[in-house]
Amino acid sequence: MKLRRLIFATGIAMLMHAPVYSQTANASGAAKPFLGRWDLILKAPDKEYPSWLDIEQVDGELKAQMVGRWGNARPLPKVEVANGVLTFVSPKEEEGSDHDMIFQGKLVGTTLSGTTTGPDGKPWQWIGHRAPALERTAAPQWGKPVQLFNGKDLTGWKMDKPGPPVWAVKDGSLVSPGNGPELISDAKFQDFKLHIEFNCGKDANSGIYLRGRYEVQVETESQAEPSSHHTGGVYGFLAPSPELPRKPDTWQTFDITLIGRRVTIVQNGQTIIDNKEIPGITGGAVNSDEASPGPIYLQGSEKGHVAFRNIVITPAE
Repeated sequence: MKLRRLIFATGIAMLMHAPVYSQTANASGAAKPFLGRWDLILKAPDKEYPSWLDIEQVDGELKAQMVGRWGNARPLPKVEVANGVLTFVSPKEEEGSDHDMIFQGKLVGTTLSGTTTGPDGKPWQWIGHRAPALERTAAPQWGKPVQLFNGKDLTGWKMDKPGPPVWAVKDGSLVSPGNGPELISDAKFQDFKLHIEFNCGKDANSGIYLRGRYEVQVETESQAEPSSHHTGGVYGFLAPSPELPRKPDTWQTFDITLIGRRVTIVQNGQTIIDNKEIPGITGGAVNSDEASPGPIYLQGSEKGHVAFRNIVITPAE
């Protein structure tokens, strides 16, 4: 995932020079109903964008991080609660906009709802629901393995938009188009074990979205970015440890177990993420409904070509 490369690259520098907003201490507890993780939907005139918000109170001061329409979780320069109204700001540099997006909303029952002004200058509605804990009280019982890719064609898969470039099937492998559509499985899953083999070309980038929401990174060109953006990381949240050497044009394997929010990733037989919690969705997710089953989704919108084969999923019963 490297959407909006320039925006991301300037994001950290922008935050260092961000305008200083006053913060409300909220020591009285007015902020308490707003604390925690929220799955958001941003309703633009043309489509809905999944999003995510996490609000914490540290030493009486509110802090927030957000996943917007693309990219990874990032700190916000302003979040406050006053007179029952939540306000948070996403900087213009992160939004591809000529103005900061100022979100304001209220909590009615268990639903957050409010408005902002989109980059298009039009009013956008947004809503939020508390992100589910997804805690599991018992070990899963595994079902029968399912072959998701038949090695011949795109049966069981669909591209998220029409037109070239398109995904191809070559020598029994799915090959990403480079700056094209995403490829999404028809079948949806909740908890599962996934085996997948990948071959990442030189200076290429892709990703494997678990439940269509949490991206496991595949790349050979993100050396300068944070470790969680490297191959095997859960984009923006979890870094692989140890991080294995990049191997362009070489077949490798992932064995991924996702149970609730907890993920284990084994790359080429070595555990690189061991039963870690995924806090929220990745930008580009199919939706923000974290409680629901979701597809396996292979990213095709980034540059270069990445091939995938032997995609086998074992769902929990």
